Amino acid sequence: MPETNGTQLTEEEIKSFGPLAKALEERRAAGPKVTTAYPSGPPQGMQAYLGPSMFQPHRARQAIRDAHEKKIPPLIGFYAGLSSIPLMRYMAPFGFDVVWIDWEHTSCNVETMTSLVHDAIFMSQGKTIPFVRVPGHDHAAIGFALDAGASIVIPQLETVEEAKHVMSSSKFGTKNRGTRSAPPFRLIPTLTDQGYDGARDVWQNWNDQAAVMVQIESLAGINNLDAILTECPDIDVVWLGALDCRISMNLPANFGMGSEPEWLEAKEKFYATLKKHNKPLAGFCFAPGDALTEAAQVHSMILHGADVTKLLELQQELANAREAVKGVVKQ
Repeated sequence: MPETNGTQLTEEEIKSFGPLAKALEERRAAGPKVTTAYPSGPPQGMQAYLGPSMFQPHRARQAIRDAHEKKIPPLIGFYAGLSSIPLMRYMAPFGFDVVWIDWEHTSCNVETMTSLVHDAIFMSQGKTIPFVRVPGHDHAAIGFALDAGASIVIPQLETVEEAKHVMSSSKFGTKNRGTRSAPPFRLIPTLTDQGYDGARDVWQNWNDQAAVMVQIESLAGINNLDAILTECPDIDVVWLGALDCRISMNLPANFGMGSEPEWLEAKEKFYATLKKHNKPLAGFCFAPGDALTEAAQVHSMILHGADVTKLLELQQELANAREAVKGVVKQ
């Protein structure tokens, strides 16, 4: 495919690519067109970090860094654990800063994941940044999520070698040690493929837009985190997967909580490493009030709600309903 940004095509290239190349040249000559209908008025929330098209990722890397530096409040997110398109369409207008789409632990195919990403962006009018937790470290899965316009979450990162692989899979170009393949028709030439900074190719800009979060979910990952962040400084934000970490350490899961000496020592090492590298932290905080305010002091991203937890509330509502109506039964 010929490039749609940068230098003009030569006559030989136009001849080689035929009518497609000629059409691209004519479109370029006519000037850029804006086809994405952005909301009118001042930007709300993550609208301020939109790319030049909503078919592209938000400038999530910058949003997270701004939250880390306390230029903006922490990003407040919602965990979408059921891979439900109707639920996503219902929730998107709420305006959460972030939605976490769990592709790792749901029976979700590529098309469903892509629809969830697009619904999160477009139906929130750009207020929500989708993060997709990919299933493992597969090069293709990382590409699918990024191609859809999401930022990504990498689970169960343990070694420098794994970190180099996933970062390579998420970046374009050898300058970034990237091995990601550019999707030729994910964006429409001259319509949705404009580079954000107006100077570089869209794919070079994309490297600076989509964020990469890594989850440290084992003691080995904690012990290797210093080396991981040293070798892969482009990692944007880190999450301590406390539930899996405790299980891997042969401790009771206990929803990721505990006071065992080895657990407290592991957590201390994790947080000290993040501080050393000045890396943003992300995590859950479902509690309101003071607990949430305290979490905001150290987190750049907080997941504060989930589809699964809200549905769990129906269990107690059912119990309350049964208690309320049992008195009508005649003895």
